[in-house]
Amino acid sequence: MPAGSAAETTGAPAVAWSPDSGEHGVEAHTMGLRKNTAALGDADWTDLRDAFAAAYRLSDERGYAFYAGLHGLPLPAYCQHGTVLFVLWHRAYLYFFERALTDALRRERADPAVTVSLPWWDWTSAESHRDGLPSGYLTVENADNPLAAGPVTLDDADLALVRENLPGAITDGPSPVTIRDPGLPDDLPRQQTVARAMGAPTFADFSRLLEGIHNGVHGWVGGAMSAVPIAAYDPVFWAHHSMIDRLWYLWQISPRGVNPPTWLLDRALAPWPVTVRQMLDISQLGYDYAVQVIG
Repeated sequence: MPAGSAAETTGAPAVAWSPDSGEHGVEAHTMGLRKNTAALGDADWTDLRDAFAAAYRLSDERGYAFYAGLHGLPLPAYCQHGTVLFVLWHRAYLYFFERALTDALRRERADPAVTVSLPWWDWTSAESHRDGLPSGYLTVENADNPLAAGPVTLDDADLALVRENLPGAITDGPSPVTIRDPGLPDDLPRQQTVARAMGAPTFADFSRLLEGIHNGVHGWVGGAMSAVPIAAYDPVFWAHHSMIDRLWYLWQISPRGVNPPTWLLDRALAPWPVTVRQMLDISQLGYDYAVQVIG
């Protein structure tokens, strides 16, 4: 797939674009496979939790608070919803966050070989329709508010307002905004619903239908996930969006899959110095999705 030139972005964070070298000075990222959450082993969960914990401790543009803030609060200018850029922007979002997790864990362990891949939560599976959220996202450790310092700041007073205005139980979690009020497991989207989106004849139709399904899962989880500006502060956000990206990839390689219109290909995906064209081929981005049937 042809690569477009990187686009200039005004006022963007200092994030370098290079698919084959470290974003923050750590070389030779190899993403590997994004796995189904139901297929993760103990070592996978340990790596993921340790990476999130390491990212929570960073109070600069390498840290969790910065990346979560890009989804709307307190950085409202970037996130794409209700536009044809929905799946495109979120692919870049996951890509750069995944690199940040890997960098954080490599520094934490002083191990340049460790790699973190974001798993995908298959909310259409029989297991999800029986149990709801993946078990790995239900047991988390208490931690101090990681969002109180750095370039992106939410202090405890801000978080108190979030609690006041969002229904649901406040759980112990990696940040004070891990707030959920999940629905009944059997109310999650079904494979038949996804199949209708996968049959879409155009990129715009597919993106619109997939975003509608995506919205339903955000609402099902409830709490922080149901409010776009703070949804990414819940760690399950990333597993949900990995599933969304996987479905787009599966549509891309299907007979119906087509690229976005040519007029869109050189559109910048701020705040990163990348274009739509550079986000189309995941093999060029260094990751793939594990093909595995669960249950």
